[in-house]
Amino acid sequence: MKIFTHIYKGIAIAVIAASMTSCNNLFDDAPLNTLSEETTWDNTLMLDEYVNTWYRGMGCGFDTYVFTMSQFSTLSRYYLPWFGDQISVGKSDWFNSGYGDILKDNLSAVQSWAKGIWTDDYTQIQYINTFLENSDKVKDEKQKQRVLGEAYFFRAYYYYMLWRRFGGVLLIDHVIDPLQKVELTPRASYEQMVAFIVADAEKAIGYLPEKNDATNAGRVTKGTAAMLKAKTYFWAASEVYQNKEKDYLGFTDNKSEEMLKKAKAAYEDLFNMKLYSLIQIKSTTEDGIKQEYRNIFLTKNSEESMLEIQHTDDGDYDNKYGHRLDREAAAPSFTGTTAAYTPTHNHALEYGMRDGETYDPQHPFDNRDYRFYANILYDGCTFRGHTMDIHYTDNKAGEDLTAYGTSTSAAVTRTGYYLGKFVDETQTIDDNDTYASKQNFIIWRYAEAILDYAEVAYRLGFTDIALEQINLIRSRVHMNEYNSITLDKILNERRVEMAFEETVYWDHFRLGNAVEKLSGETNPLKTLRVDYKKGNGPTYSISNMNKFPKRVRVFSEKDYYFPIPWDEVKAQDIEQNPYWDEV
Repeated sequence: MKIFTHIYKGIAIAVIAASMTSCNNLFDDAPLNTLSEETTWDNTLMLDEYVNTWYRGMGCGFDTYVFTMSQFSTLSRYYLPWFGDQISVGKSDWFNSGYGDILKDNLSAVQSWAKGIWTDDYTQIQYINTFLENSDKVKDEKQKQRVLGEAYFFRAYYYYMLWRRFGGVLLIDHVIDPLQKVELTPRASYEQMVAFIVADAEKAIGYLPEKNDATNAGRVTKGTAAMLKAKTYFWAASEVYQNKEKDYLGFTDNKSEEMLKKAKAAYEDLFNMKLYSLIQIKSTTEDGIKQEYRNIFLTKNSEESMLEIQHTDDGDYDNKYGHRLDREAAAPSFTGTTAAYTPTHNHALEYGMRDGETYDPQHPFDNRDYRFYANILYDGCTFRGHTMDIHYTDNKAGEDLTAYGTSTSAAVTRTGYYLGKFVDETQTIDDNDTYASKQNFIIWRYAEAILDYAEVAYRLGFTDIALEQINLIRSRVHMNEYNSITLDKILNERRVEMAFEETVYWDHFRLGNAVEKLSGETNPLKTLRVDYKKGNGPTYSISNMNKFPKRVRVFSEKDYYFPIPWDEVKAQDIEQNPYWDEV
């Protein structure tokens, strides 16, 4: 059975990737060479190490290592917002890598990426099913209960991830050994995917604790599983998945209202657990609100956090699972050479105004939503005690538009902005590239649950609930509350609050606008240029990014569903997703 040919290969790939990219774990790497030994199940330390592979499989967080050699594209870890319109990269070498090939919708690169995702996720499902079939051998009852909860959560989570990428996949709830017995598994329908994921999430809720002690910080809880259940219904409710000809691409009838009602109840169940809350901002000044909001993303496992990829505090990139976010985001004035996280002007325009002001394109940084100042570094703002110099004076580039050092491949922003969100002003940045940043990578937080619930309520006609929920998000950052609500307001609030988080990328899929929004031809990335002339104030001009051709960003109809690996299609005798041909 080819699916587990992928899995066995995937274990080897995971070892190679870990050694080459220092992929970040919850704790230390599990000893993969001993995972199958019988002693694992009654040894508390080895069992926890076994479980840690499930956490590692969520991703590498901010460790988004991009190889410059395209043949390594299947091993690369990509930051999904780079494929959207809110953020871009400046380093030309990266556009010559597998990342650039995927942006161009190169068929071979996309299929390689898809195969890597398929293999990685089914590897984790194999691990989980193996534990579930051996769980009766676990002697520590308290640990057994917790790990059962983690197993059901992560099996549901990996199927949820596969479902979003591939549509209905192969639902396997037991260990398959192709050497003992050949089994064929059909593609599941959307209805079956929803039922399976929700059932496992509900089992997880029954086993998991409400909260973790300090020694288990970062492990999943009842609330995490409740969020997964709600997100499943939320995804399934999207109009683009209704009335489909193929049941593995959506429902063959229209279940949108049914799924919305179930989503509404699931979010309400989550809220009633009272396990999370928004981190409130006490300051009322622009600088104070900016800093307190920025600190939300520097606080690990906070009361707002629901699921995070854990990064180390040890400060050692090579050995301790830190990452290079601060270095890769840094402007040249801080020795930055990558410019990997540069907000676009498309995104800058998404922030509204405050105090009843109207946006003035010749004063683009005045009276903006407070989150603008937290999330974006712009010309003239202060960061690390330095005034950002992202302008031209008589056509001479400012300090933060001039590459650091002598490297010909050193990068600067191509959009006119640098990243403010996620970055840590206290993190040392110097020429020692072994240092590590320590921010956790947030997958889900309470603000997202509120935004989801607001949209669900609005689509069901509960506009009063939707308005109340959106105003919870706005009032937290001292923005004026809305008196009325529309879907456009909800979606824009979502893009501002969830800026540069992977939620925004996936929204394009469920809203059905990815072909328009993720393609340079229909939605080119915008750059803001600031010019000073002698004796005159600044002038601001907007243009499309012209460093790389528009064709670099391509998303076509086929990309809504990734291709299932072709040897899997043949071995299982299943249908491939639409528009994909073997290459």
